Amino acid sequence: MKALRSRLVVLAISIIGFIAMGIAPAVLAADYNKETLIGADFSDRDLRDSSFVKAILRKSDFSGANLQGVSLFGARLQEANFEGADLSYATLDTAIFNRANLTNAILEGAFAYNAKFDGATVDGADFTDVLLRSDDLATLCDVATGTNPVTGRDTRETLLCD
Repeated sequence: MKALRSRLVVLAISIIGFIAMGIAPAVLAADYNKETLIGADFSDRDLRDSSFVKAILRKSDFSGANLQGVSLFGARLQEANFEGADLSYATLDTAIFNRANLTNAILEGAFAYNAKFDGATVDGADFTDVLLRSDDLATLCDVATGTNPVTGRDTRETLLCD
């Protein structure tokens, strides 16, 4: 116990020292695997490389969040808000995004092969190089509109709809 306390003190002093020198410490990825977090507020947070495997996140707010490289494998994200979120290179396989808001989200390079997007809003979303099943692609192409304000890419073009 004493050794653990000493390590924590050293870590805290190191972080304070880095901040005082203007050096930001590395982002610590969080583990939310199998958590039930209905309606949780993750808006505008830096959650890079965090893990939400099989988490229940219905109606949660991820708007403006940095979710690069996160794992949302099997997560339940019905009616969640991802407006303006960056999901680049995230693992979204078997996640349920039904009725989720993905307006202006960036999903570039994400793996979403068995993800479900029924009723999702994808206005301005960037799906560049996202691996999707053909039936999910057809569902998204039926509602895809807009241009992503960050990447400048047309949603329908990133989905290869036409």
